[in-house]
Amino acid sequence: MARDESVRQIRSAVVRLARRLRAERPADALSGTKISVLASLLRNGTLSAGDLAQLERLQPQSLTRVLASLQADGLVTRSRDPLDRRQSVIGLTEAGLAALSADMQARERWLAKAMDVELSQDERALLARAAELMDRLADG
Repeated sequence: MARDESVRQIRSAVVRLARRLRAERPADALSGTKISVLASLLRNGTLSAGDLAQLERLQPQSLTRVLASLQADGLVTRSRDPLDRRQSVIGLTEAGLAALSADMQARERWLAKAMDVELSQDERALLARAAELMDRLADG
């Protein structure tokens, strides 16, 4: 398979799987943007709003609205940065972690079942390795 074709195939498969995983989310779930912000805080720890906006590739104004909603729901905290008191930092609360976990569990149940039904043990191991590589690409 030509390199360009394999790149297209990988992109297409990732997009299709992401759509399917979104479809498996409960109807009353938090928005994708809110889940993504909570996940970034889980992965990276407490962050400034600017760093979070950059990680999420959001305009600061858009992130401000999302953070206000998450804070009103008790899912994130905002406090003064101990190193730079002029700046605030955003952290994940226990309720935020619980909301994120509940959202991930629904999708992970579907994915585990689909993998058990559709893939062999060797294919599941190969897919786990591919996930590590995709994470490296996403971080690069």
